[in-house]
Amino acid sequence: MQHTNEIEDVSTALHGIVYKKTQGHYTVEDQGRPVVCSISNKLRKQLVYPTAAPWSLRPHVVRVDDIRTVDPVAIGDRVCYVNSGDGTGMIVEVLQRTNHLNRRAAGDKPLEQVIVANVDQIVVVFAAANPAPKWWLLDRYLAAAESADLPALICITKLDLADRASIEGEVRAYERIGYSVVVTSAVTGEGTECLREELRGRVSVLAGSSGVGKTTLLNTLQPGLGLRVGEVNRATGKGKHTTSSLEMFSLAFGGSIVDTPGMREFALWGDADLDVAELFREMRPLLGRCRFGAGCAHVHEPGCAIKEAVASGGISTRRYESYLRMKGQGER
Repeated sequence: MQHTNEIEDVSTALHGIVYKKTQGHYTVEDQGRPVVCSISNKLRKQLVYPTAAPWSLRPHVVRVDDIRTVDPVAIGDRVCYVNSGDGTGMIVEVLQRTNHLNRRAAGDKPLEQVIVANVDQIVVVFAAANPAPKWWLLDRYLAAAESADLPALICITKLDLADRASIEGEVRAYERIGYSVVVTSAVTGEGTECLREELRGRVSVLAGSSGVGKTTLLNTLQPGLGLRVGEVNRATGKGKHTTSSLEMFSLAFGGSIVDTPGMREFALWGDADLDVAELFREMRPLLGRCRFGAGCAHVHEPGCAIKEAVASGGISTRRYESYLRMKGQGER
């Protein structure tokens, strides 16, 4: 795709939604028509202006920095693009997002990786067995959803491989703090109709580790869907912690999904700036009520309202351990 500077005039731009991306190419849906696009180099830069009072200086750019994100365009983005004249296009602007799910990309340089934008909910998929559930990783996904102000649904799969009593306590604990939980089995069909209703009419992003049964579950919800998703995910380069290929798929019963490749870890973006306790629903009402007020880290301090709630059973000990892990105080 060859583009000239002249076609970057946004006054002639068309609009669409990015529903597929792979190796630097983005497929935009514009009124039902797919358009394969590249992106303008301008989207990979940010202009830096003086930090003095704006009325004291004429507005001018003091330098141009590379953006601090792996990719400025995400699945679900509403974009402006210009037609190159050969059936392809170039994205010249990403419109304001209503929300986005992100994480810290792997590597020494701090970079944000936006996984998906403008979705209605995140569905965190975990297996009841084979592999054993990593509840701390579930808590990290839920914290990311809280940080993005995204509704979260917990979907537990492979119930046929586990005794329900072994997970019932955790299910009730998450429901008590306000999360919806759907327990499913693709083998017996249990919970799949409930999950279908939770997905109907919504744009959902699925997240979870490899091997939790997402492909089988998707095939149960809509025959062949998991296989189509799997073909995309096999192109992502597992283990590299970068997403080079993603796609949004329409659901026959209404709505759409974006499946993320299985991730062994999920590092929150902006950890240093986050008040991790704010990302735990059950801790939020207690913030500021500690002896040391907003200065309390809820780790060793006396008179900590959160630690007192843990001791009295008001906050799950296991959830508190997840909090410590995210604070860097627990086992990694």
